[in-house]
Amino acid sequence: MSPDPGQVRFFRGSILLGTASLDTELTLCEHAEMAGVDIPTNCTSGTCGTCMVTLLKGEVPLPEEIPPGLDDELIAENARLSCIGVAKSSLDIEIRPPL
Repeated sequence: MSPDPGQVRFFRGSILLGTASLDTELTLCEHAEMAGVDIPTNCTSGTCGTCMVTLLKGEVPLPEEIPPGLDDELIAENARLSCIGVAKSSLDIEIRPPL
């Protein structure tokens, strides 16, 4: 039996919306789709910020060059763009209300 790869869990407040098995090659949007959770997207390149989520627990590295959809203030609040964010560990993600 292979070890548990980990999980990506999606929340809205204290409500668990869905869970997907961790795959360190997939974006947060792809994990959400696997979990049956809808994250709105628009540009899918990190430009618009439509798919912004909050990282509650775990590691989603930021790109070397911060995309237009994020800024230092949002990053300080653990914001990540789910269209380009890739999970590197088990995660808890807060789904933000639509903009």
